[in-house]
Amino acid sequence: MRAAIFNGPRDIRIGDRPDPVVVEATDAVVRVVLGCVCGSDLWYYRGESDHAVGSIGHEFIGIVEDVGDQVTGLSKGDLVIAPFIYSDMTCPHCANGSTISCVQGGTFGNGTTDGGQGEAVRVPLAQSTLVRVPGSGHSDAVLRSLLTLSDVMATGHHAAVSAGVKAGDTVAVVGDGAVGLCAVLAAQRLGAERIVALSRHPERQRLAKAFGATDIVEARGAEAEHAVLELTGGIGADAVLECVGTAQSIATAAATARPGSTIGIVGVPHGEVPFIGTFFRNVAWRGGPAPARIYIPDLLGDVLEGRIDPGRVFDYETDLEHVADAYRAMDERRAIKSLLRIGAI
Repeated sequence: MRAAIFNGPRDIRIGDRPDPVVVEATDAVVRVVLGCVCGSDLWYYRGESDHAVGSIGHEFIGIVEDVGDQVTGLSKGDLVIAPFIYSDMTCPHCANGSTISCVQGGTFGNGTTDGGQGEAVRVPLAQSTLVRVPGSGHSDAVLRSLLTLSDVMATGHHAAVSAGVKAGDTVAVVGDGAVGLCAVLAAQRLGAERIVALSRHPERQRLAKAFGATDIVEARGAEAEHAVLELTGGIGADAVLECVGTAQSIATAAATARPGSTIGIVGVPHGEVPFIGTFFRNVAWRGGPAPARIYIPDLLGDVLEGRIDPGRVFDYETDLEHVADAYRAMDERRAIKSLLRIGAI
């Protein structure tokens, strides 16, 4: 099969990998319909995080092609969403809400496992991992939104849940990438009354407003911190959603959280978390990689009923053969998030 291959920083090429087959009785083989490039893939692309040479990509939806003998509830031809981590949903960590830490789990596209930026994927622990999408004949807009549930919308939602966003809150969202925009949507979904989006890009500002942002702050650093505090009467936000992971974005989150609040941090930290500064204001840090498998069923209903449309974060698309272009578009900030059209539904 054809698949994206990570060969090192700034070297993503299309190449051949073995066609996946059922190996364990708990496996399924899924033919990928839509995949995409994740913001975390850019850390590898830019050489700022390590990644093994080989397959890459962990966000996909597709059609079940084959299942192992022990897989029930899934059949050939089912449309499914794959969370970015496979998990058994029964181990002590899964039971405690951290499917990311499943004792039998793992990641897609880690160099050796099949990646979502390829024509097909062997999915371990398929029965507990894959979420079947009911119905048929879904529109392209719905399919795009279903794809976001595999990671980016679930991650934005995790930021809001981790920060304890509730009805009537004032929320600050640090980051205007796809995760940050989905975090805006998640905060609106949870009933936030005021949502301050930090963004300097007009097209991202427009989408943030469409997703529920009430205020836009275009500044960065100390100027951004001052602007958020001014908007909140010097108090700070009831909840802050950190969706980038750089030293500057983490510092901004810390400075704009009101005493006694919680920062939901989902940007992979590439800078120190300033714990001492927030300690004396009783500000909590909570978050990490999203337990997407837990969130998908609830978010799925909202997508199918048309209550949320997170697929709008995809503003660039291409086919698998041009996957390198998809990376470049995001790296150069010409795209919020790149969609890969891989197979027919």
